[in-house]
Amino acid sequence: MVLLRPVAVCVVAFAAAVSLGAQAPVQKKPAAETPEARAVRIHKQAIVVDTHIDTTQMLARPGWDFMVRHEAARGEDSNQVDLPRAREGGLDAAFFSIYMPGTITGPEAVKRALVMIDNVHRLAEQHPNDIVLATTAAEGRAAHKAGKFAALMGMEGGHMIDDSLSVLRDYQRLGVRYLTLSHSVNTNWSDSSGDKPVHNGLTEFGKDVVRELNRLGMMVDISHVSDKTFWDALETSKAPLVASHSSLRSISGHPRNMTDDMITALGSKGGVIMINYSRSFLSNELYEAGLKNVPPAERPTESWEKIVEHIDHAVKLVGATHVGLGSDFDGTTVPDGMEDVSKLPKITAALLAKGYSEQDVKNVLGENILRLLDKVDQIGRQLRAAH
Repeated sequence: MVLLRPVAVCVVAFAAAVSLGAQAPVQKKPAAETPEARAVRIHKQAIVVDTHIDTTQMLARPGWDFMVRHEAARGEDSNQVDLPRAREGGLDAAFFSIYMPGTITGPEAVKRALVMIDNVHRLAEQHPNDIVLATTAAEGRAAHKAGKFAALMGMEGGHMIDDSLSVLRDYQRLGVRYLTLSHSVNTNWSDSSGDKPVHNGLTEFGKDVVRELNRLGMMVDISHVSDKTFWDALETSKAPLVASHSSLRSISGHPRNMTDDMITALGSKGGVIMINYSRSFLSNELYEAGLKNVPPAERPTESWEKIVEHIDHAVKLVGATHVGLGSDFDGTTVPDGMEDVSKLPKITAALLAKGYSEQDVKNVLGENILRLLDKVDQIGRQLRAAH
């Protein structure tokens, strides 16, 4: 009798099993991911960034706490963003708006702006385990990786620089990373979409402001500006522009919105339009009702899905790498179903349902503005090195 080695025994046994029709265990296929689960996964993976929240106003209210959950409400007492609801809605970073009406000018505007900037700094300083003050895309990404909320700052209105490039530089040193050239009234150097033009766009000093923003690595924000101001800024700027919270005039005729030609030109130079959630900017019916002074209680309602309509139209114009989210939360009346920041996952699910790729959705949710922030910072460093 010949003794088989152990390996030979295994080979013989395997051959015998095959000859008898034995089969290896069949691996079960993983269950197909549901659309709901896919939307949740992508929203969680994404870095979700909002380029305009007016929650800065809330920080100044005695006793109001960003770290505590509040209830969404309509009217003057509305509040749509706090950290618990931001966590629930997957918002990872937001630009806190440094804002006051354009009628407040001069040293008083500077003083009030510094107080608001200080309030954002203090928010991060008092809650270092939860909030990080960010000034670059890299810092925003690092905050996301660490599970912290990134607080950035944008200044909503050129009137707050008090016609001084030196003051503008101070704001940049304090962490402000975009300047809206004008708010709803003209500045001394920039025409607004909400006022009668007096400068035919930007004055020579206004163009100097744009150039200095480029040099400082701050984004030039053209939300609120007149059409001529937009075209002047686009021609003057060496860096791509941002519309921090604007929607589409082809859907709602509000002059605060951008025309298709403006959006196309913005995108062609690398800029990004961040869609505003304000009801009157989303709905032409609501905009016209406002013009006719229809009482608010008698105006038509509008669904959150209108936000997606604006996003989709903008994407068709310039592609999914030039569109993002600039809600105007805590500064406007929002549509039904988007009562506060906790509702943000609806946008992700809706874009996926329209057939957007995972990367396109992530681009809209935050990658586009992070890329723009990085590009503007890079151009600023190059300009500073050249002088």
